[in-house]
Amino acid sequence: MNFGDILDEWERYTARPRGKGRGGRSSPALAAAPLARRNPPQEKHPLTVWLETHEVHDKDASLETSVERPWERRRRLMHARADAVIDLHGLNREEAWKALEHFFGYSKRQGLEKLLIVHGKGNHSGSPSVLTQLVKTFIERCPFAGESGHGQAAVGGTGVTWVLLKITGKNASH
Repeated sequence: MNFGDILDEWERYTARPRGKGRGGRSSPALAAAPLARRNPPQEKHPLTVWLETHEVHDKDASLETSVERPWERRRRLMHARADAVIDLHGLNREEAWKALEHFFGYSKRQGLEKLLIVHGKGNHSGSPSVLTQLVKTFIERCPFAGESGHGQAAVGGTGVTWVLLKITGKNASH
């Protein structure tokens, strides 16, 4: 069948109503035509085919269902208890730094979000507390330490620092 025959058949098919139309008879040519010719298959749009082939995922659709927005996460974590606590009392600078490296690395691997560092107020050290300054410097240099601040009076005041870990990789789904 050439294109002219297909076009003629299509015009006959769309020009007359099916069934008991004009004169009460249906078209014998259409009744005998296979279903595939009467309803040609719909071809997929090339962009749809490409997307299905390359398995591209809609990141906006997943945002709506599973990931909380940054401001919602921050608000939740600001009122939440810490996931883990480390106490640096009695440690010197080198020991405290190594303990913080281990603590932050472990916390990141475990997907924790909020950490509490107990360093004390420095009552027995000089004017600027040694461990307070060390913790501040560590947080500034740590690539996955986010927002931080001092604890409330109920949990140690200026002798405690809380840290929110940044969302990357493993804990991005939280």
